Amino acid sequence: MKKLVDILQGVNFNTQGEIADVNVKSICFDSRKVETDSMFVATRGTVSDGHEFMESAAIKGASVIVCEELPANTYPNVTYILVDNSSRAMGIIAANFYNHPSKKIKLVGITGTNGKTTIATLLFKLFMQLGNNVGLISTVENKINDEIIPSTHTTPDAISINELLIKMIEKGCDYCFMEVSSHATIQERIAGLSFTGGVFSNITHDHLDFHKTFDEYIKAKKYFFDQLPKSAFALTNADDKRGNVMLQNTDAYKKSYALQTMADFKGKIIENQFSGLLINIDNLEVWFKMIGSFNAYNILAVYGTAILLEQDKMKVLTILSALDGAEGRFEYIVSANGTIGVVDYAHTPDALKNVLQTIQNIRTGNEKIISIVGCGGDRDKTKRPIMAEVACKLSNKVILTSDNPRTEDATTIIKEMEVGVSITNRAKTLSIVDRKEAIKTACHLAQAGDIILLAGKGHEKYQDIAGVKYPFDDKKILKEQFDLLDNTPKK
Repeated sequence: MKKLVDILQGVNFNTQGEIADVNVKSICFDSRKVETDSMFVATRGTVSDGHEFMESAAIKGASVIVCEELPANTYPNVTYILVDNSSRAMGIIAANFYNHPSKKIKLVGITGTNGKTTIATLLFKLFMQLGNNVGLISTVENKINDEIIPSTHTTPDAISINELLIKMIEKGCDYCFMEVSSHATIQERIAGLSFTGGVFSNITHDHLDFHKTFDEYIKAKKYFFDQLPKSAFALTNADDKRGNVMLQNTDAYKKSYALQTMADFKGKIIENQFSGLLINIDNLEVWFKMIGSFNAYNILAVYGTAILLEQDKMKVLTILSALDGAEGRFEYIVSANGTIGVVDYAHTPDALKNVLQTIQNIRTGNEKIISIVGCGGDRDKTKRPIMAEVACKLSNKVILTSDNPRTEDATTIIKEMEVGVSITNRAKTLSIVDRKEAIKTACHLAQAGDIILLAGKGHEKYQDIAGVKYPFDDKKILKEQFDLLDNTPKK
């Protein structure tokens, strides 16, 4: 139990009801989880508004309700805390309730359109191998050392983050590396957290279904850096044209990394091939297992972060050179006849362009590039024709297929993608709604040495259709098709 007066520290509020002698047993924003002496926070979500469930919370025994507007009927045994922004208040309250765990661990947030998962995962692996206990909060999974905790959001809600940090501290973690999504900043999921540092990867076209305009999307990313304290570092990609914009109003000390311009952490790609990357970093040539210029940026971001966290330069580069990236990020497999399959999470035009340009740059001859591309339902529709256009421009053959259609019709999504296919590119484009059938077709079309790109789902092990998540693993299906073709008797 915590005293209400203590957990409201730092919150601007008005009140109706007692405060001094009120105790709080737990905090929740889901009325179904309310129990006696709970604090219920009425947050406004994208699907539902918690203010509609205040009476239910009161009936179930909530002693405190935090809200932006009072209900028509209040309960005399409930203390109502009136705030301007319930989500922000919840972040500060959660930090107070759990005794500020983010101040007891070095918490580093990574934000940007592409690269967040790879940077966070590499930092986790690196610091584990440097001999630390480490936590990870990411799109793919949350981890506390070797313990895996399933992930449902890129950035969890404020209560879940604090609970995760508590567990990390209990397991002796010194560091936590966390993806910070634009949704999380706008929805104040990171309010009340104390960050040791922030990292910016890049910003490109994405999430306009939520942010509505690109400017609003940029502001959402920037908001994270605006809140960093003077004691924190802010590391940005100087090659991204909005890299310096991110740091304009931050109090944190500013550092940069780049491949093309002057920066605090400078790199230069010397070799780029399927076997890896040779990069000159701060005048040292190092061979890395990862592939592509986009991974060169990820490597630099990780290196810069590690140095800013006062790690030894040579140890960092030695360990980093042997690490694989995150699951579903430019993972490739090779069939018996030499056909290469690349599985990548690329689901934005820029990410798709980066992956295809990487393949273009490292292919050695006349190998065909066959791209399988889809777009998610209930998401930014404006990128659909652009995704198809990018795929056609940089591929020899394109198969448009379903991704996670969610509540939309997959055929309709594909038709919206087809708008981006020019008349000259129609001959090399197929539309196959069934994703497994699309993968099978690509494998039959490929000849020895050709490269199949399977884009969009990456690490995901499901396909979301009409609200049901069916088992589906791009990499597993691609391997199965390769094996079937490899074992087919030759005429």
